[in-house]
Amino acid sequence: MFTGIVEELGRVVALEPRGDAVRLTVWGPTAVSDTAHGDSIAVNGCCLTVVELGDDSFTVDVMQESLDKTSLGALAPGSHVNLERAVTADARLGGHIVQGHVDGTGTIVTRQPSEHWDIVTIALPVELARYVALKGSITVDGVSLTVSGLKDGTDPTFSVGLIPTTLAVTTLGRKQPGDLVNLEVDVIAKYVERLLEAPAGIGGHQHAHLTNDPKEQA
Repeated sequence: MFTGIVEELGRVVALEPRGDAVRLTVWGPTAVSDTAHGDSIAVNGCCLTVVELGDDSFTVDVMQESLDKTSLGALAPGSHVNLERAVTADARLGGHIVQGHVDGTGTIVTRQPSEHWDIVTIALPVELARYVALKGSITVDGVSLTVSGLKDGTDPTFSVGLIPTTLAVTTLGRKQPGDLVNLEVDVIAKYVERLLEAPAGIGGHQHAHLTNDPKEQA
């Protein structure tokens, strides 16, 4: 699990095609400082498993499904990526609960620079729009952001405000209209929808009645 607070702006060192997968090596000295083989690191919001470690880099395998359904398929040597190590139980939850499971990709429509921040508007798939709420949380390329604007309809969009820190230390400071970004909606919204739509008794279970009465136990 992650929080959507990017720890480091990494850089793709190498891409090695492996049939239906790609082996990706990323420079990220902070990310590897206390990382072990098998640990998880979010790369542009995608939870990936470390298979090799170097002094200041790590290597992960990216399956074809991830390449097809996220923006990772567009990476090339030299590409910058947002990195976050998995959260520990004693860490502050500075963003929101992020699984690192990308729900789809969005496209940056506009960005409006101002004196202290940028307002970025992103188009998202219609099927994801229902999970996005004004003032709610959404993860964009692994960055936890608050939705500041929302437009429903056949071509839904949402807007977020990027403060100077976000512009400086994440890839969102470099993204331009037309660029793809990975989106993960708030997982709580998906569970609420599932609970409301599931017919009574589906997925339910019986609760055992515990008692200290020997007769009832028999």
